[in-house]
Amino acid sequence: MKLIAEWSYSPSEVVKGYANQTLYVNVGKQEFAARPVSEDMKLKFTGGRGFDLKLLWDAVNEKTRWNDPENEIVISGGPLCGTTQYPGAGKFYAAFISPLSDQTYDSNSGGHFGPLLKLAGFDALEVQGKADRDVVVVIDGDAAKVQIFESAFDDINAYTITEELHEMFSDGSNDDKRFVSVISAGKAAESSYWGCLNTSFWDIRRKVARLKQAGRGGGGTILRDKKIAALVVRSHKLSGDINKAVDIQVLQDRGNKLHREIHDLDAQQCRMRTAGTPHLNEIMNEYHLLPTHNYKFGSHKDIDNIRSSVYENLFTQGIPDGCWYGCSMACAKAVDNYTIQTGPCKGKVVTVDGPEYETAVSLGSNVGVFDPLWTIEGNFYADHYGIDTISLGTGLAFVCECYEKGFITKEHTGGLDLNFGRAADLMELIHRMAEGKDAFALAVGKGVRKMKKIFSERYGAPYEEMEKFGMEGQGVEVSEYVPKESVAQWGGFFLTLKGPQHDEAWLIFMDRVNKQLPTFEDKAEALHYFPNFRTWFSLVGLCKLPWNDVEPADNATKHRPQDAARVPEHVQNYVDIFNAVTGRNIDKEEIVTMSERVYNFQRVFNLRMGKGTRKDHNIPLRALGPVYADEWEARAEYYDNELKSAGVDPAGLAVEEKIARLQKARLAQWEQLKDTVYKRRGWDRNGIPTVKKLKELGMDLPEVIAVVEKHARPEDQWQD
Repeated sequence: MKLIAEWSYSPSEVVKGYANQTLYVNVGKQEFAARPVSEDMKLKFTGGRGFDLKLLWDAVNEKTRWNDPENEIVISGGPLCGTTQYPGAGKFYAAFISPLSDQTYDSNSGGHFGPLLKLAGFDALEVQGKADRDVVVVIDGDAAKVQIFESAFDDINAYTITEELHEMFSDGSNDDKRFVSVISAGKAAESSYWGCLNTSFWDIRRKVARLKQAGRGGGGTILRDKKIAALVVRSHKLSGDINKAVDIQVLQDRGNKLHREIHDLDAQQCRMRTAGTPHLNEIMNEYHLLPTHNYKFGSHKDIDNIRSSVYENLFTQGIPDGCWYGCSMACAKAVDNYTIQTGPCKGKVVTVDGPEYETAVSLGSNVGVFDPLWTIEGNFYADHYGIDTISLGTGLAFVCECYEKGFITKEHTGGLDLNFGRAADLMELIHRMAEGKDAFALAVGKGVRKMKKIFSERYGAPYEEMEKFGMEGQGVEVSEYVPKESVAQWGGFFLTLKGPQHDEAWLIFMDRVNKQLPTFEDKAEALHYFPNFRTWFSLVGLCKLPWNDVEPADNATKHRPQDAARVPEHVQNYVDIFNAVTGRNIDKEEIVTMSERVYNFQRVFNLRMGKGTRKDHNIPLRALGPVYADEWEARAEYYDNELKSAGVDPAGLAVEEKIARLQKARLAQWEQLKDTVYKRRGWDRNGIPTVKKLKELGMDLPEVIAVVEKHARPEDQWQD
């Protein structure tokens, strides 16, 4: 590759979890800078997603849109990122202005990029500007140089370019390739708003580059809009104490305890080391939570075709499948020796990463395909082309329902039969999205919110009807759990900062199954605690799975049910390891406060971008309950009882009238939930954080207060 620009920097050693500087790269102007990290920045923003948002705030203005040069992709791991003594410590977060929502989005990924970036001497990476040709940005921690190369790759799809870059920036040996990590996207990221950021780690046992994804929100679309073919980091400074912890012994003690729990209990609990996240498939089906036919139903008779044991037999067993060193949960499952059946890679024998539960469902039951091999094929191409599998599956499910209702036809789809379950035609649509030439495929790739408008204007489809079943919130497609039976989960998906992604709160079992959140105040408390607690993982560089996908054997009997859901011993572990690395002295309450600072800052950030008020917390009717008669009739007795609970006697009512009455009752509950949650969070009736709340958190920065004061109205303030 031809070297375009090069910059040398002074390496910064990591101390107490921080390198104490960030890296700025402008690929258009070919400018570089190392920027200091202040103690105040650590206190207010902690790291990871907090650093991302602070740097992004400083880079953009209220008029910035996703494809403007000043939009950035900001990547940061956080002070615990890279820890090898405690499972799940290889995460980084990427933040940007999203093409789907036109506001901030943050998305996480495992792999080696976050830890290696820190070892190269940086707590965060900002990438800004637009190149005039395809480029590869290389952060060489060994040589203390940052370089921009003109890309020489004809094929910039993820698996191809990632394998070649691992070869190019190592000495070529299997062992040395593990000191390189690559972020890439793919051809479909250029033509859709669903572009994902593929992040690599070299699997020394399989001798292949594995991919994890910061999948959601369109980060890969921005990467390709900037004409970045890949970001590469290299560092050989890997050691047993990457973060130069204050107390390494505490890290080892807490980590060893969790390793023992995983070893002893995983097989009886979630089976992450054998089945991975698809262990959820049949559980979700049993409780009518498995998205089926665009969330119309929550279960299906063909569940046995995609139950966890099927995937367990397809995954290679007996290999330590951690995506960062020291993670014995080993949930990063893979299918080896799979022969591609379609498309440009047909006949090639590959390793396919996953599928995870979300992909097994989004490219499975939600589109009506109960063939795990087809899902594996779709998983491979989604990663290779650089598409988020969740948005892809939910988007395709919406297309299928539009097709079955006659809103779109073969004339519109270019000859494709897009009924639910039409596997070959759905796969062809995925390939057309990557080709970027077909008008219908291009429309699909813009996402459900924009599809509704395009289908209405271009094909005459009824917009109001599509609004009922278009499963998106804030412009982002719903992730793969049926929310309609849990009031608390309406909030977990649709009262979020960025749209319906399950990383804020998954409360369905607490609320609906275990009946632990009977009042709106109980639900609001859960929608305060869990989004903030989960935010903390994003600040420090941790994966959430070791928190509650394995639990101490006595967790359920030792604590009250409401407390057991928090897994108190593991929460204390996080307090201990954070203090052990950083030398601070936080407690369990401070974890939530640290997160509240960033959570409220991000809400104000979205307000600054013209979003972030009550009207932006939209919810489709299907997320609240049945929309059509076949949905009701599939569980008629259950829904009749739901109607009775809402104070309506279903006797003698037509199904359509039952649906209308239940929806009316649930819409009223939705508004009540908004009020209760906003008040608990310290927001006004319009969903804007109050100045009082920001002052309590120490986030009353002048520029933040100015945004709130510009938009807040006296009539929206709560009266004590």
